[in-house]
Amino acid sequence: MTTPTTAPHFPDQIRNAVRAGLISTSVLGIVLGVIALVWPGPTLLVVAVLFGISLILTGAYRLSIAFFAKGLPTGLRVVFGIIGAIILVAGVLCLFDPAESLVLLAIVIGVGWIFQGVHDLMSDRTGAHNVPRWVMVLSGVVSIIAGIVVITLPGLAIGTFITFGAILLIVVSVVNLLTLPRKV
Repeated sequence: MTTPTTAPHFPDQIRNAVRAGLISTSVLGIVLGVIALVWPGPTLLVVAVLFGISLILTGAYRLSIAFFAKGLPTGLRVVFGIIGAIILVAGVLCLFDPAESLVLLAIVIGVGWIFQGVHDLMSDRTGAHNVPRWVMVLSGVVSIIAGIVVITLPGLAIGTFITFGAILLIVVSVVNLLTLPRKV
């Protein structure tokens, strides 16, 4: 015979702290989503600058591995150094021309989708997934087409990403507010 379980009881202080955090992040999400919808240009500029900064940090990290990691073979150090330098230079270039960094970001996304599509099509041939064959083929074809569209029309793709991203941010934030734990 089993006994009914009760939900864990959290102290009011913890519950209130969680509620305050969820409310704060939800309101911030709604505000950022509205800003992205109303001012997509400046929002994309911020995204471009953050993308450039992240590339610089990633490149610097890879360079530090190349120079300071102990025990790595020389060939691997050279690879880390070359990749790190390329990423670092790309990040600096992105900061000098943020609009171009958005095009680079779109191209990276497009290439990633093409590789994913090819992977899905190849996985279909090997039977590596537990889904119907047509699902893998459809997934592969859609990913490849989406990748080609993003590479061919990067401006439209970035504009679409910011619009959908802003709408999703607002929706998720509102849902978070509607599903807050009850105040005791």
